[in-house]
Amino acid sequence: MKKINALQLGGTLFVPATHKHLKTIAQGSKFTTLRSVVLDLEDGIGKNEVAAGIEQIKTLLPTLQNGTLLRFIRPRNPDMLRQLLHLNGIDAIDGFIFPKFGLDNAEEYLLIIGQQKQKYCFMPSIEGKELFDTAQQVKLRDLLLPYKESIPAVRFGAEDMFRQLGLRRKCEVPLYDMAAPSFVIGSLLATFKSSGFDLAAPVYGCYKDHTGFTREAKRDLLEGLVSKTIIHPDQIDLLESAYMVDKQELNAARELIASIDAVFGQSGKMAERTTQSPWAKTVLERAKIYGSF
Repeated sequence: MKKINALQLGGTLFVPATHKHLKTIAQGSKFTTLRSVVLDLEDGIGKNEVAAGIEQIKTLLPTLQNGTLLRFIRPRNPDMLRQLLHLNGIDAIDGFIFPKFGLDNAEEYLLIIGQQKQKYCFMPSIEGKELFDTAQQVKLRDLLLPYKESIPAVRFGAEDMFRQLGLRRKCEVPLYDMAAPSFVIGSLLATFKSSGFDLAAPVYGCYKDHTGFTREAKRDLLEGLVSKTIIHPDQIDLLESAYMVDKQELNAARELIASIDAVFGQSGKMAERTTQSPWAKTVLERAKIYGSF
């Protein structure tokens, strides 16, 4: 299993398994700055397209070569995951997304992936009633803890959240300014991030709004979310730019890591080496991957 952390994912492009350019996208030749891709057999295609999607993936897998692009498949359910694991060339895939991951299917998903002896990473995607129930989130977290090293990030469905609330997001309204979504994100962060899991940021569906996307990607980082679901190629380089580290922030992180003082003043703020080192290490890793400005 390739060890993957959330920062390496960057913008994760979800591509329908029936997409006409699936091969060149998955090979990494169509979008050369893309860091991770999901071949989607779930909500990205209709039920009547599933067979065609699986056939396209069957044809694709034996042609894939090793490269820097991280590749994942999103099956519709545990039975489809079993089917995919038997395909010729499946080892070219880095891992899987488990959609609608909840207490009704978590143990089955984990049993299947556990039998693979850590050959694949996986990312559970919380999309159901567990989004609104902290106690159920804790139960899911406890089920996932033994698999933490195999999970680059826990994902959640913003559009699924809006569906259950009977809402539709407006481009001009930041996700974090909406009461229920803000509460859900805070609950997920408190439950999973505090236990060592990274949490990926959800999709920004207004793909023509580049300014709004950049604003939200930066806010994601501020809130502690790392990596982001993307649905349009224009969002790839927007996220790359948003993840670059400001030189002032980079210098502050370097100073904190290098300091021999437990507590010191830093640009009018208190810097405490023990408590702020995790933040500083993340900043340094971000700068290493995405650069600084």
